[in-house]
Amino acid sequence: MIDITKYPTLAFIETPNDLRLLSKENLPKLCDELRLFLLNSVSQSGGHFASGLGVIEITVALHYIYKTPFDNLIWDVGHQAYPHKILTGRRDNIETIRKKNGLHSFPWRDESEYDILSVGHSSTSISVSLGMAVAAQRENINRKTVCVIGDGAITAGIAFEAMNHTGAIAPKNMLVILNDNDMSISKNIGALNKNLNNLSSKYKHGIFFKNKKKMFYNISSIKKIQKKTEHEIIRVIPPGIFFKELGFNYIGPINGHDVIKLTQELKNIRNLNGPQFLHILTKKGCGYKPAEKDPITWHFVPTFNPNEYSLPKAKKTIPTFSKIFGDWLCEEAKNDNKLIAITPAMCEGSGMTFFSKKYPKQYFDVAIAEQHAVTFAAGLAIKGYNPIAAIYSTFLQRSYDQIIHDIAIQKLPVMFAIDRAGIVGADGQTHQGSFDISFLRCIPTMIIMTPSDENECRLMLHTAYHYKDGPTAVRYPRGPGIGVKLQPLKQLPIGKGITRRYGKKIAILCFGTLLNNALEAATKINATVVDMRFAKPLDTLLILEIANTHELLVTLEENSIIGGAGSGVNEFLLQEKKILPILNLGLPDFFISQGTQKELITELGLDFNGIINSINKYIEK
Repeated sequence: MIDITKYPTLAFIETPNDLRLLSKENLPKLCDELRLFLLNSVSQSGGHFASGLGVIEITVALHYIYKTPFDNLIWDVGHQAYPHKILTGRRDNIETIRKKNGLHSFPWRDESEYDILSVGHSSTSISVSLGMAVAAQRENINRKTVCVIGDGAITAGIAFEAMNHTGAIAPKNMLVILNDNDMSISKNIGALNKNLNNLSSKYKHGIFFKNKKKMFYNISSIKKIQKKTEHEIIRVIPPGIFFKELGFNYIGPINGHDVIKLTQELKNIRNLNGPQFLHILTKKGCGYKPAEKDPITWHFVPTFNPNEYSLPKAKKTIPTFSKIFGDWLCEEAKNDNKLIAITPAMCEGSGMTFFSKKYPKQYFDVAIAEQHAVTFAAGLAIKGYNPIAAIYSTFLQRSYDQIIHDIAIQKLPVMFAIDRAGIVGADGQTHQGSFDISFLRCIPTMIIMTPSDENECRLMLHTAYHYKDGPTAVRYPRGPGIGVKLQPLKQLPIGKGITRRYGKKIAILCFGTLLNNALEAATKINATVVDMRFAKPLDTLLILEIANTHELLVTLEENSIIGGAGSGVNEFLLQEKKILPILNLGLPDFFISQGTQKELITELGLDFNGIINSINKYIEK
């Protein structure tokens, strides 16, 4: 239970209805307590941290002024939604966030009526809000719709598409709040970000008014003219004019950490007709000095001691697959100035930080724009460069048409480094890398590699990069490898697997890093284990050889069973009229919720015991 002596105001806030009973004068105190509560809870549970600290005041102000859940409140992405969860009935369970059977990492419709949209991927909030605003208008309901989008998320194409449509149809009851903190997960880049920085810096320095206010403070008529002039000048300085030309009534920028000012502004806006655009300036990590100073490091945190002002030092462990990729990039670029590495705003997560500093002219962060990242790579490939698009599996889905139309049809040698493939863990349904083999395998000219360990990953990255007859993809999981020794780089034969263990009757064909689980299971049941290496093209000669010498084939992969690599094996054997029992093991036909990677692998029956149990059950049928 919450400590009433430490949180005397927050202790009485179970829902926004309780919040709205407070006097406006008590809101700063509530914000202070909410910030402290967030610090103490996330330091114990781990999770997204700096983003939530930056939106304390706007979260309180929105629930204070708007009649949630009747009024719709949409959080873009949802990294910043922990304070929202705390104020909407989930305060006492916040320590379960991201844990198995606990609170979801992001706003989640099944969890609360206040979570009107389940999110996880960025830049969708304006489109969804427009749909809800149109529905309310058609039904003649006086429901307000508000979305909060960051200056990183607003750079994505879908956000611009939504703003363009919003301005064209001008719904009556819609507010877009731009939370401008100059950050997404990484530092923001791009022309729009520069314009926003230009405007916010002018705001912060007073642009003419700050030095004049004291001079005329007691002359009421001049003060009124001055205030009006200030308001109008701010409105026409880009990007205010940009949003105004899109059909929005632009308001701001204003201090996003002044809860009294925010509530006054929101109260005025709530009564306005037409699409409104409120630009607020915030600081990611606000209120906790280490997070303010380094919001990238403090974006997502493990458990830590808040009094030490530092995160626990990571123990020296086996390198992650992301680091393997980043190190390989540097090794390859050393002798190749035509290597170009591209990321959609995931430099740190994709292991590219060191590369970006060592080879800045060969590195491009295109912001949150996966579609553009892929087609940008196409242009580079056409002109003889060697582009590598490093994109998480869950985000690669957003660029599917570009992969087919701009890359595969034209047989362009673009390499996709697919991080976070398979079970990701605590981020839940929106982030599991469940589908990339399935949606890439059906694309002609595409080659898909599935390394079983970190050394295989290096070799496959090298192989894919030097393949010039079409696009390639190397998919690898989140987290560390298994500690194998790294070998000198060499190219692997395309479409060739390797038998890792010889047994009798049962053969396990493994695609990817579940190989150790397969080997452990195989020792118990004396099965053959094949490291298939390639999901496309399949090693058809090896598959036929195994099929002719075994009584049962088991395919194993950390991808959806439907359409996955195992399905490819089934299709090939049917085509060859080779009929024998086949058991496909992989990710089932439902969205996989949060938990640790180990917990989920065990629950899904993909650990060695689960593999043995599935095989025994299949044989017993």
